[in-house]
Amino acid sequence: MTKVGLFELSLQKTASQFKVLGHPARLAILSYLAETPSCITGDISDHLPLSRTTVTQHLKELKELNLIKGEIEGVTVNYCLNTENIQGIKSEFNRFLDTLLNNKKAGC
Repeated sequence: MTKVGLFELSLQKTASQFKVLGHPARLAILSYLAETPSCITGDISDHLPLSRTTVTQHLKELKELNLIKGEIEGVTVNYCLNTENIQGIKSEFNRFLDTLLNNKKAGC
């Protein structure tokens, strides 16, 4: 068992989500998708200072967290935001951050 496994599952999940969202390329991809109804992987790499292979790896991370959805059309994949799951993660983050603020001890 790794040391991560010593912590509550909810903390492990939140940490994993923060880790995926902790890379500026992934945030740039999400921002780009928010401005575009759907796009092809190649289109995304044209808008970032990264290779198509690197963008594909970041897309994979975002897809594993269910922040994006991919739809295969022929030989291309069209990606879009998974707004329902983004809202769920936002709620989880807000709960976590609210817990930090509400549990803060006075005097610091």
